[in-house]
Amino acid sequence: MTTYIARRLLQTLFVLIMVTLVIFFAMRLLPGDPLIIYVGQSQQFASMSEEGLEKLRHQFGLDKPVLVQYVSWVFGIVKGNFGDSIFYNQPVGRLLLERYPVTIHLGLLAFALSTVLGILGGLLAAIRRGKWADRIVTPLTYVGITVPVFWLGILMIYTLGLKLNWLPIVGYTSPFDDFWMSTKQVIMPVICLMIGALAGTARQTRSSMLEVIRQDYIRTAWSKGLKERVIVMRHALKNGLIPVITVLGLHLGFIFGGSVIVETVFSIPGIGYLMVSSIFAQDYAVVQSCTLIFAVMVVFANLVVDISYSWLDPRIKYG
Repeated sequence: MTTYIARRLLQTLFVLIMVTLVIFFAMRLLPGDPLIIYVGQSQQFASMSEEGLEKLRHQFGLDKPVLVQYVSWVFGIVKGNFGDSIFYNQPVGRLLLERYPVTIHLGLLAFALSTVLGILGGLLAAIRRGKWADRIVTPLTYVGITVPVFWLGILMIYTLGLKLNWLPIVGYTSPFDDFWMSTKQVIMPVICLMIGALAGTARQTRSSMLEVIRQDYIRTAWSKGLKERVIVMRHALKNGLIPVITVLGLHLGFIFGGSVIVETVFSIPGIGYLMVSSIFAQDYAVVQSCTLIFAVMVVFANLVVDISYSWLDPRIKYG
């Protein structure tokens, strides 16, 4: 196990290095100059001379060769320094600390709900195959997987927010400041984030459980006269969850990646919204740091998924 974890950590490090390369040089391939955009949007620098632009370029390190900029950025991240934002004119680390809790709150809530409800829905559909529960859950999973998140968000804003006036349509409030308002504000964004993951988890759980309950040891358990609850929860579910755990790692990445769209639709001040606004401003340091954070989440989620296999099935050995 130790050897396997060490090898996977080395693979993770390699993946993150490749991610930094792609992020950094992809941003530099975009047309335009971030300083020109910044100066054009700021009345304070509307009449700035070429000499002033050069000073700004030196201040943000944009006058150095591209490879030097990349090495400086990577070593800065290792030291906890994400650089300075051109558009916001403040350290990127401060921006991330302000907005990271918002994205984590929405993402983990959506992940937890989609996992629990998806497993329960898929389990119910499997053990009641062909009956009313299966006939309801299975079509709903097809809808959940195919529905566009941005369209669902706009539809809920129009119906639940504008027409029925049940829920606030934009903004975010910390649950520590006002729990009730926070709950009302996160309902629609969380539904948008979790809908695809919930449907995928339910489908995978149903498929896995249908395969497991046909196994000989399940028939033996039935022949012993064990209760259905004992057979399902103690014998079938644990083995049936192995493929589900695999897709959960992917769903975590989809949820946090989807926060870019959802936070923009609902004007939520999280990392996704920060990333979108920074892309339009070509704020290199912010976009690079936000993308890297999402990549780290996905990579380590998949690492945890791989390690969890041995707990679910002791027969799995790591070489």
